[in-house]
Amino acid sequence: MSRRPADPSQDPRARQLLRTLIARYIRSGEPVGSQTLARHAGLDVSPATIRNILSDLEDAGLLSAPHTSAGRVPTAQGYRLFVDSLLQVKPLADGDMARLRGELPPGTGTQALLGSASELLSAMTHFVGVVSVPRREQFAFRRIDFVQIDEQRVLAILVFGDGDVQNRIIQARRPFDAGELERAANYLNQHFAGRTLADIRTVLLHEMRSAQDELHRLMGRSIELAEQVLAPGDDDMLVAGQTRLMTVQELADIERLRELFEAFSRKREILQLLERTARAPGVRIFIGEETGLAPFDGVSLVTAPYVAGGQVLGVLGVIGPTRMDYDRVIPVVQAAADILGDALQTDRSG
Repeated sequence: MSRRPADPSQDPRARQLLRTLIARYIRSGEPVGSQTLARHAGLDVSPATIRNILSDLEDAGLLSAPHTSAGRVPTAQGYRLFVDSLLQVKPLADGDMARLRGELPPGTGTQALLGSASELLSAMTHFVGVVSVPRREQFAFRRIDFVQIDEQRVLAILVFGDGDVQNRIIQARRPFDAGELERAANYLNQHFAGRTLADIRTVLLHEMRSAQDELHRLMGRSIELAEQVLAPGDDDMLVAGQTRLMTVQELADIERLRELFEAFSRKREILQLLERTARAPGVRIFIGEETGLAPFDGVSLVTAPYVAGGQVLGVLGVIGPTRMDYDRVIPVVQAAADILGDALQTDRSG
């Protein structure tokens, strides 16, 4: 009598059965029984052998058997094995690539591109699309103007290389007259246009130590204003399609949906999760409890960083049920990240 393998996930027949079972469960949402697998797995084995293999897979924590059904469903561990070593992902169809390129064209402007990307991810996968917003300090600065509001409040108007304009009100440590504000703006525009905000802060601090006399005083005024207006802003993200989760059978519980929607509204936890993936190239997948977020039990997150000029600007992804069509979602996320990065490449440098 042959001995069952200690690790059924290494047995070719078990892997084929697991691949078939998960694919059919993703398609139907119904537990999959041994008779269905006997018809569709393409294995020349008896139903009894299939039941034994399924039992081994269940003992290994890869499948579970709902008490109301003779069939089995994948666990989070089973999905993990599936996406890591059993899934065969095909390139995105030409029509979908054309759609992404058509709706994420260069020259659109960063905010418009990010909004389009989150909407596209949701529309193309029928789940939730998320995109983290790049820090403004990563973009080239084109010019700055200062406008006096009152004695110690100054309006800074920042124009970036991608065409984005931001207005920031700063509280000065001392009164500035209009002439000082104009000279400070001229100095910053003349010496630092085309550089990122992070570079500008570093250079100003370094050069101020060695500058003398009038230049020293001018730089002192400039840095006093610049250190506030050029400070990094808060990170944020764009979310599209949350209501699509209301139609997902596994997430239909009202309390479950409430917790998910609260997580979307807070954003901070999801944003921190996205940031964990920014340093790793390519697609990453978090399944259920792997996210570390309680409301995401039964939910998967598929992410990829988007890159411009060799620098990671942010992360985009799709949030949906663990029973998602991974071979569809993964190439959509990867292609969207690539095309968004290409579109931002020109805009970022201005």
